[in-house]
Amino acid sequence: MPELPEVETIRAGLEPHLVGRTFDRVEISDARLTRPQDPREVAAELEGEQVAALERRGKYLIVRFETGRVLLIHLRMTGSLRLLQSGDDDPYRRAVVNLDNGSDVAYRDVRRFGTWLLLEPGEFEPYLATKVGVEPLGRTLTARSLTARLARRRAPLKAVVLDQRVFAGVGNIYADEALWWARLHPLRPACDLTQKELEALVRGIKRALRLGIARQGATLRDYRNADGDAGEMQTEFRVYGRDGEPCFRCGHVIEKTRAGGRGTWFCPNCQM
Repeated sequence: MPELPEVETIRAGLEPHLVGRTFDRVEISDARLTRPQDPREVAAELEGEQVAALERRGKYLIVRFETGRVLLIHLRMTGSLRLLQSGDDDPYRRAVVNLDNGSDVAYRDVRRFGTWLLLEPGEFEPYLATKVGVEPLGRTLTARSLTARLARRRAPLKAVVLDQRVFAGVGNIYADEALWWARLHPLRPACDLTQKELEALVRGIKRALRLGIARQGATLRDYRNADGDAGEMQTEFRVYGRDGEPCFRCGHVIEKTRAGGRGTWFCPNCQM
């Protein structure tokens, strides 16, 4: 599933191609993308809209239009947005946006779980406020801000890190990587962390996400950036997917367990 680094990589790649451009023609070929709204109606509403900004919140891609409307895109498991190349015939293409300068942007989704939601002026902030918390790479996420929020959370730390209302944009991959950098065990009750450990957690989350962005995201199967290129973060994994291999820090064998219903990789020796 594309997480914060993958979505940010796509945003940065598309921004110079989209901002200032007008949606000349829009074709949405998969009704699941906009349900319960009719895809033909959504496509017609998007035509003629001029892009004012391309932003990201957590795992959401945000297309802001000059009219004040917002197109909120969630890539879910296998969604991606790419600049359409001439002669590109893709059976997993679910939507195409023709821009006023003659270029095209295609939405591709193998599993068809992604969503497009067109919001009217004033609807965006109230809608997203119920979905995601603060940006983990901003200044708002601090150990102090987490103290009260985690004080009563007895759930495993890994499950809490996956809570989008606490750590917006952090998914399974970067949660494992962040906990390795922070030297924290994924099954520890979140409420047991000391102030020093909370500081390590914040540093670990920021480090894992920044490294993911620097490496253009992780490509395990379907993810590609806006130019159709694979990411390289998978070559930097410290624990994710490495069960049975030695820890880069202490040499102990990496193990796999489950936390919050998700496969979880960690070092039982140096993550305490």
